[in-house]
Amino acid sequence: MRADGIAPTWVLRPAGPEDVEVIAELRATVMRPDLQRLGRFDERKVRQRLRDSFSAEYTSVIVADGARAGCVTLRPAADGWWLEHFYLAPEHQGRGLGSAVLRALLARTDAEGVVVHLNVLQGSAAQRLYERHGFTVETQDPIDVFMVRQPAASRPA
Repeated sequence: MRADGIAPTWVLRPAGPEDVEVIAELRATVMRPDLQRLGRFDERKVRQRLRDSFSAEYTSVIVADGARAGCVTLRPAADGWWLEHFYLAPEHQGRGLGSAVLRALLARTDAEGVVVHLNVLQGSAAQRLYERHGFTVETQDPIDVFMVRQPAASRPA
């Protein structure tokens, strides 16, 4: 919700090559606290990892109330989809926008009847968001938590 209590209007627009640097900077901003907590923050690597894996074909820019609010990538995987690079600018977090975007993406993957995979950093608040939307922990290590979500039709009620 916005400060005025009205839910933001949002759309996903296709990303283009011109978006990579803005998204790399957003990634560095959003991931800094968790990476620092884990002793893994590196000013250069946090941006370069995004540049190295950026795929405009599968990435969308989240535009809320006419302003760039974040991004998300949903790319094909061997057995479904891989959700990655889901970042919201700090001023757009905690207002329901992430849940709204995630619901829309998952409605699409549910309609296709496919599994969705993702990973989050250990201790990240994002893990709770994903759990609320049906993701479960598949495996984990000291840094990453790998999660999976079965399509709605195949999950227990």
